Amino acid sequence: MLPEIVAWTSSLPHDRALVREDLLGSAAHVTMLRRVGLLELADAEKLRGSLLAMFATATAGELELPDGEEDVHMAIEARLTAELGETGKRLHTARSRNDQVALALRLHVRDQAARTLGELAGLVDELAGRAEREIEVILPAYTHRQRAQPVSAAFLLSAWCMQLLRAGDALRTAIDRANESPLGCGACSGTSLPIDRDVVAELLEFRGTTANALDTIGDRDFALDWTWAGARVLLALSRLATDVIDFTTSEFGFLRIGDAIAAGSSMMPQKKNPDVFELVRGKSSRGVANLTALLTLVKGLPTGYARDLQDDRQSILETGPLVRGAVRAARAAMNHVTFDPEACLRGVSDGATQATDVAEALVRKGMPFREAYLTTGKLVHLAREKNVPLAKVGLDVAKSVHVAFDEAVLAVLDPKQAVAAKKSAGGTAPERVREQIAWVRAARFELAEKVGNVPELDALARNVAAEAL
Repeated sequence: MLPEIVAWTSSLPHDRALVREDLLGSAAHVTMLRRVGLLELADAEKLRGSLLAMFATATAGELELPDGEEDVHMAIEARLTAELGETGKRLHTARSRNDQVALALRLHVRDQAARTLGELAGLVDELAGRAEREIEVILPAYTHRQRAQPVSAAFLLSAWCMQLLRAGDALRTAIDRANESPLGCGACSGTSLPIDRDVVAELLEFRGTTANALDTIGDRDFALDWTWAGARVLLALSRLATDVIDFTTSEFGFLRIGDAIAAGSSMMPQKKNPDVFELVRGKSSRGVANLTALLTLVKGLPTGYARDLQDDRQSILETGPLVRGAVRAARAAMNHVTFDPEACLRGVSDGATQATDVAEALVRKGMPFREAYLTTGKLVHLAREKNVPLAKVGLDVAKSVHVAFDEAVLAVLDPKQAVAAKKSAGGTAPERVREQIAWVRAARFELAEKVGNVPELDALARNVAAEAL
């Protein structure tokens, strides 16, 4: 091929990041070839020994591969052949780059998704601990970006956790989807050589092998699940970040940002900017872009492998570091963000956010809800006309609107009482919030347990090295 075409079509600059996964898969492949009699013992020992030595060098960040190859897989084979001569040429027996690439990518996605899930579980655990400490802080919740009803800070923190846990479920799905071995599918239809696909699957701790060779070599659904999960994490962080950004403004004032994470202005000396949270929010654009790139890449491809799929690398390889970086930044920054309990309480002390509680108090006295809603609306309107906070409207004024108003009804204008009264499942009452925190803790434990069941690449390398040839 023309040198300029080789350079332009090469994926080596991107997929050098897959070198450990490829070496590990190749070492497992050699073990299988020896077990089924397709390699002599001496050749198998040389090949696997060299591959595992290269794995150790790559782990130390010192592995050098020749340039000018189409991809990292051919670069590794070229180095082996230069080192071992004819023996190196035996490595590719009973496999194609199609299933070889699929194996490296699946190992990568499984490993990276597990690492990311571990980081996410750590963030959720810290937010749950924060919720336990903030259960007495009362502030307004918002709908349509207008003050709606009083809630506890613990309730808000639990809401953040719920979003992150759903993203965690997406990561768990990505792990499961990638957890099948594609090696042995060959170019598109398997091989006539007497291989045993289960050997590689067991050595690399996959739950099994893929079912159809033609489907497998063109399948990137596991990569779609991975980039979808990454985008989900970033979107959840983006919404959390927006709340923090808003609540640290002087207009809200519910949160204080510590000097350790506040960014200044090059011109305005009074500024304390939440840049870290703005950057966390901004990273979601790249996460969505990675997902969108893969979706459009696979759209309309024929069944089987096409070279278009080489362009999956950037999206797949970028997602892990991108998402974990944002999670780590959020974890570090949240330790320097504190609620201002007095400012938070002031946000609900005028009584306006308790209007629904007044209507529900009237319902408890037997009034139909729609009538109670309209009656409370008249009281709100009257308070506004008199330029008096709803919480300061006297009983005489309230009775002038409707005789059903009494001291017990107006007592619900106390924001703490309003929060405590929401005892419905999922509500703001302290006992319900404690249930939510307990649920978050349990769900977070399940995610962490999932992480513990995914083997690390280094552990797999030790397993392969220990396997008799």
